[in-house]
Formats: sequence, C-alpha cells, structure tokens
Amino acid sequence: MRYRTLDSKLIIDTAERLEKRVSERFPDAGLHGVAIELVSLSRDLAKAAKALEAPIWWLRGVVVTAIAAGALTFLFVGTILPLGRISGTHDAIQSVQGIESLINMIILAMLGFLALIRTEERIKRKQVFRKLHGLRSLIHVIDMHQLTKDPAALSTDFKPTSHSPARITDRGDLARYLDYCSEMLSITGKIAALFAQSVNDNVVVDGVNDIETLSSNLSRKIWQKITLIDGSLRSARPGI
Repeated sequence: MRYRTLDSKLIIDTAERLEKRVSERFPDAGLHGVAIELVSLSRDLAKAAKALEAPIWWLRGVVVTAIAAGALTFLFVGTILPLGRISGTHDAIQSVQGIESLINMIILAMLGFLALIRTEERIKRKQVFRKLHGLRSLIHVIDMHQLTKDPAALSTDFKPTSHSPARITDRGDLARYLDYCSEMLSITGKIAALFAQSVNDNVVVDGVNDIETLSSNLSRKIWQKITLIDGSLRSARPGI
C-alpha cells in the first residue's frame, strides 16, 4: 500500500530539499522566495487535505436527526389516516386526498434528505477549491519567474535593450534555474493530488486534473527551453 497512495510528508520533504538547493545556487534570486512559499504552502495544504478525510460529524448528526424526525412524522400521520375506518364515498375521497398529500410529503422529504446528505460533499468541495485557488496562483508565479529566462540571451548575437531584465548568462546556471522551476511545478501537481486522494468527489478530481494539466503544460514549455540550451551546448562542444 505504500506506493499506492501519496505521502504528504515525502512531498513536503521534497519541497524542503528543493528550497535548500535553490538557496545554495541562487540565494539572492526571487526564485528562492518562491521556493520558501512552496514549502509553506505544501505544509498548509497537506494539513488541510488530511483534515478533509474525516467526516463532518455535526452535519451527519443533523442528517440522522432529520431522518428520525421525518420517520416519526410519517408514523404519526399514519395513525390519523387509518384505512380501516373509511366508510362512504366522502370519507374515501378525503382519505385518497390525504394519502396523495402524504405521498407528496414523502417525495419532498426524500429530496430534502438527499440534499442534506450531499451537503457534506458541497462543503468539502468548496474548501478544496478555495485551497486550489492559492495553489493555482503559485503556479503562475513560478511561470512568471521563468518567463524572462530565454536561451536566446546566451547567443553572442543577443543585444539587450535598456529595459531588458537581468539575464543569466551561464548555460549551466540557466538550465539549472529552469530545472528548479520545472520541479516546483511538479510538486504543485502532487500537492493538488492530495485533495483528490482525500475527497472522493468527481468535481474535486476534475479540479485537481486541471491543476495538474496547467503545471504539466507550463513545465513542458520550460523543458523546451532546457532542450535548446543543451542543443547549443553540444554545438559549442562537438566532442560532448
């Protein structure tokens, strides 16, 4: 079972190791601050996902109480509509109308009970999407940090303008910087998957899949840049 479920502790440990690696290689870069935030968010969301595994006991108590009250009401109504006392056309018509009203009441009560039962799903779903919103924002922050890290800046023909951002001119450092961004995006996808593991809800799973798709697509763009860097490095060193 160890490899069939995600371990939040291992995800947090991975985020912490990544933060240390970023701090050692790029201590003054903004990416280091993003890595610190990723560690903090990993801890918070792992705790939130774990909490969502437990049932909402007070809500389940309300549901049980409502069902019990409804059952007692039906029993009480049944005692004042005994079919054995029907005599005459007028009594029969009144009894039929009463039974019809009772059936309508039962249908409405069942719909109400179903709504109460699904309330727990809706509450947990709302909590999950509130957490995923913060995770989605962090993903875009990571993407912003790799946005200006263009392999074209490594070319000798590249001419920056007066408004060009600071560039990493070393091929190895640039590739490592982009690789760190890709790893961060991968971790965000694993954090999101913790919620799909904790809450068995199709809507939550779809939301988690959206987060994973977003992080994967952005990571794919980063690896295209890394591929260009590796290609230029091989061109510069034919013997590699």
